[in-house]
Amino acid sequence: MPAHAAHHDDREIETLDDFDATVSARGTLAGFRVQAVDLTDRTRELLATDTAGAIFLGCPMRDDAAAKVRADGAMVFPPVPNLPFDPYRGLLYSPDELFAGLDKGYEETLDARAYAWFQQTKADGDIFASMLRSIHDDAVSDALDELLRGTRVVGVMGGHAMARGTEAYAGAARLGRELTRSGLTVATGGGPGAMEAANLGAYAAPYDDEMLAEALQLLAKAPKFTPSITDWAAAAFEVRAHWPKGGTSVGIPTWFYGHEPPNPFASHIAKYFANATREDGLLARSNAGIVFLPGAAGTVQEIFDNATPNYYESRGEPTPMVLVDRAHWTERLPTWPLLTALARERSMESRIALVDRIEEAPAALKRLGG
Repeated sequence: MPAHAAHHDDREIETLDDFDATVSARGTLAGFRVQAVDLTDRTRELLATDTAGAIFLGCPMRDDAAAKVRADGAMVFPPVPNLPFDPYRGLLYSPDELFAGLDKGYEETLDARAYAWFQQTKADGDIFASMLRSIHDDAVSDALDELLRGTRVVGVMGGHAMARGTEAYAGAARLGRELTRSGLTVATGGGPGAMEAANLGAYAAPYDDEMLAEALQLLAKAPKFTPSITDWAAAAFEVRAHWPKGGTSVGIPTWFYGHEPPNPFASHIAKYFANATREDGLLARSNAGIVFLPGAAGTVQEIFDNATPNYYESRGEPTPMVLVDRAHWTERLPTWPLLTALARERSMESRIALVDRIEEAPAALKRLGG
């Protein structure tokens, strides 16, 4: 996954390093967009640099600097006070950012406070709050696109109910590890259960196989995020403390399901307020295909949300779809017969597969062109 760096070609500045590099290399900020960068210590540079046509989104700056850039013809959208999140953010979330304050209890974290704000403002029906949510989600999508540019992404979908300490969870973790070691970037819905397991596997990819076995044992002491999200998350951060240099992956969760916390094993977290935006974005960015582990209504929805653009080829050539667990997808939730009926005599027919065991999924994905 490419590291974030100054984008001298796309006119966006998201960090103070980006800002300094752009001013040094270009000598102008004209036409640039600066997102959520604290510029209170860059007054001299702002006063000395052309900012005509620039847009400053949520950038703290001193009054004289703000007056000067406005006089240049720049637009300044000041930071919004008393929010638990930054709607103009330029980068994705990290687990440390979302779970800051966990030592005082999950309720004190940014993640929990953002959910509480969402619940309150959703009930109020405040147009300003809904606008802030939309701006935030658009900024997250922009950051996600920048992170994944030129990257082969494989989605791993599955239910949140899969508990730590089970063989199913361990299998999903081994799947995430193998896909990451093959050079793919794993993306999940970013929550607990199968999603966490796949992100854990990606995190474990740089280490020897024994590391994952030990991590699974540590996590088993807090099998689910109920009754205590604090204990569940703390177990994950204990694993991260033991092995601090894990591999990268992406989690794409939502505050719409705020009772489900994000998992701390995704290195980059694109958390949304709007679940529909989150779902479509996750599926659309899985350009190397998707593995669907056993799940319930949410996973069924994701299967057909992905099958529709493959059927119509609205995103171009169909991407691979691998369903895992024949009995689950043909008997308990008979999704496979409908999927094969849709695919018949269309180009997506050669891009779908059903396998019995999770260990077969990587080979099936490769066989389908993933």
